[in-house]
Amino acid sequence: MVERIIEAARIVLVRDGYESFTTNRVADEAAVSPGSLYQYFPDKSTLVTVVMDRWSTEISDRVAASLAAAGPVDVNDPGTIRAIADALLSALEADAGLLRIVWEELPAVRHRAAQHALETRVRELLAVYLSAAGVTSGDPRARAWVIVMAVENVAVRWVLDSPAISRDALLDEFSALAGGFGARRR
Repeated sequence: MVERIIEAARIVLVRDGYESFTTNRVADEAAVSPGSLYQYFPDKSTLVTVVMDRWSTEISDRVAASLAAAGPVDVNDPGTIRAIADALLSALEADAGLLRIVWEELPAVRHRAAQHALETRVRELLAVYLSAAGVTSGDPRARAWVIVMAVENVAVRWVLDSPAISRDALLDEFSALAGGFGARRR
């Protein structure tokens, strides 16, 4: 029942938006009584928090799996950078409706901790990834922060705004942005 309520909350949040999100709508979508919903989730805020935490974990896990699957790292290979950027885009596109709610409707205080945790996990993974690739000049954590913040913000806006830029063109630009790091190897 808990899983059904959480899934219903996600559906209602995306379909109706944050302002119209109510526990009664979630109970209706989950086909449970409001009393049953309240046994597990005392209020709207708790439900939204659970949905956001799960969504952040899903994105983080997708990106981490893509980094792990990339195998041996060669930051001089544009294909590696492209694969990482593609993984992030794919993770964000997987639930563009929820992404829109998080970035454009939720009060920042509602999702700041989850967003920060996601960014931190991806930055840490990327810093390790860069170090394993032999990129040792400068601070790999600073480099990872710049890459993650730039790529995250551009990728989010690309998914939400649907600009007249093809996915391939965007991936080429991400590769160009990060490509200079290969020149600064040990």
